[in-house]
Amino acid sequence: MGFIKEFKDFAMKGNLVDIAVAFVMGGAFGSVITSFTEGVVSPLIGMIGGADFSKNMFILKDAIIDASGKITSEAVAVKYGDFLTAVINFIIVAFIMFVIIKAINSMKKKEEEAPAEPSSTDKLLIEIRDALKK
Repeated sequence: MGFIKEFKDFAMKGNLVDIAVAFVMGGAFGSVITSFTEGVVSPLIGMIGGADFSKNMFILKDAIIDASGKITSEAVAVKYGDFLTAVINFIIVAFIMFVIIKAINSMKKKEEEAPAEPSSTDKLLIEIRDALKK
């Protein structure tokens, strides 16, 4: 019974649950960024280059088609457009995460800077200290 209780305690720790939520949110966030990159950023970059950016590739070997029109050997290509799109996705996600972490850290600093109200014991000790100084 100790093993099951230990596992339950481990699984229900706040950090593990937070990581699970962050993982799910990260997956959803990644798909939003991928959609943004493929639907907005790539076409804009493609306008500059004159073609659909994500479709760029370097063909190493063409497909072989026999007389009946059947493909006997698939084409081999280096899809560098997909790779560059993934790099752009990464840069966007990294930048947004940087901005979010920066905002969270600035909020934490504001919380730390706020002076804590002294407890009643601390107030009494301050009064005693001030009385002894006189």
